[in-house]
Amino acid sequence: MAFSYWRPSPLSLVGLLSFLLLLPLPISAAAIRLPHNKQSHNHHHHHPVFREAPAFRNGDSCGSLQSDAIHVTMTLDVNYLRGTMAAILSILQHSTCPENVAFHFLCSGLEPDLFSSLNSTFPYLNFKIYRFDSSRVRGKISKSIRHALDQPLNYARVYLADIIPRDVQRIIYLDSDIIVVDDIAKLWEVELEDKVVAAPEYCHANFTYYFSDAFWSDPQLAGTFQGREPCYFNTGVMVIDIDKWRRGGYTERVEHWMSVQRKKRIYHLGSLPPFLLVLAGNIKAVDHRWNQHGLGGDNIEGKCRSLHPGPISLLHWSGKGKPWLRLDSRRPCNVDYLWAPYDLYGSTAIFLEE
Repeated sequence: MAFSYWRPSPLSLVGLLSFLLLLPLPISAAAIRLPHNKQSHNHHHHHPVFREAPAFRNGDSCGSLQSDAIHVTMTLDVNYLRGTMAAILSILQHSTCPENVAFHFLCSGLEPDLFSSLNSTFPYLNFKIYRFDSSRVRGKISKSIRHALDQPLNYARVYLADIIPRDVQRIIYLDSDIIVVDDIAKLWEVELEDKVVAAPEYCHANFTYYFSDAFWSDPQLAGTFQGREPCYFNTGVMVIDIDKWRRGGYTERVEHWMSVQRKKRIYHLGSLPPFLLVLAGNIKAVDHRWNQHGLGGDNIEGKCRSLHPGPISLLHWSGKGKPWLRLDSRRPCNVDYLWAPYDLYGSTAIFLEE
């Protein structure tokens, strides 16, 4: 079920230099506009207040949203809303054609507060909101090593082909704990060739780590990767050919491994391993610069990690530690200061001045 909020983005003379994001900005009086009903007032204090972001305009050679759209899909969850807002800002700020970016947000419930937050923080944003029916994964999710990985919305990426409109043939799927520091069009233009998914691939990672002894000791299960050279890839940054995904029945393939996991524990993480079982060794590899992942540390303690060497186009706080929580606790990691300039949460300016 989709709720359409596309709207034309009028040209604006408001620009933004990166360093201005570090300056304290006043909180707009209309930072969150809520419907005047009892339920909204009851939930008002649960939703953070965000500053209104500047409007970003297209360059001269951008074409239009109708003919040159870049489709970006993210989940929308109140617990990660602060991360989502920062991610959106980073994408728009570094895009040559920000008005051509069309956002598709998946949420598990119809919360008017979430829409109000988006609408008031980004008045010119082109977006649609879709409700992800969590009953789709009821009885299919197995407990993992971290509670956050077990939330139904974390599995929404499996069902994108059933949710995104059929006239959208390709999407970029992004987690909410990312910051883009390059033009998103460069990722959009990746040539998938005959592949369904494009993502940074890490062939030096210990692939056996992602599956249990029960998996590797079963010849039939372990033979799943026969004929492939499987490499780890992170599902928080993916370019997906929705048409090929749908025609190849990839949702059902991923669901199959979720069912196997329910009967015999073959992995420890959430939605990542079934993706690896279906696609590892058969994706289009993208430059590592597009997923500088693991900045949130491991899934147990979330200890600080340093940046990997090399150029960076996207920073990803995968792992337990989230930058907004560590900044608020006054115990940030060094990499969290790279996230802070994109934080539109109302109290950030005060923290940065201290």
